[in-house]
Amino acid sequence: MKTYDRIYAVVRQIPQGQVATYGQVAELAGLPGRARLVGYALFRVAEPLDSDIPWQRVVNAKGEVSESPFRNGSDYLQRSLLEQEGVAFDGRDRIDLKRYRWCPPLETWGQTPGLC
Repeated sequence: MKTYDRIYAVVRQIPQGQVATYGQVAELAGLPGRARLVGYALFRVAEPLDSDIPWQRVVNAKGEVSESPFRNGSDYLQRSLLEQEGVAFDGRDRIDLKRYRWCPPLETWGQTPGLC
């Protein structure tokens, strides 16, 4: 399976109303330490709104939408989509990862407990 396909396979598993971090997705895709690569992969699918990859459910390790001038406004779209799913942002524009972070079943992914 190609690298981006591994990333997309993980992201497709994140349930509505939950989020994962770029680093968490990288670990689950077998790409430890490659959080930035996850960002590049998701940037490629954020523009077509009919994508089956819920890219909006991946945030940075602080629980924030990672802003970029290259995303052509999709930063705001990401927040809006997450809010529509019931994900709340605090006064610092952060998501409470203790509440909203996706924790996949160990038997499915075999990950280390530190990912959740």
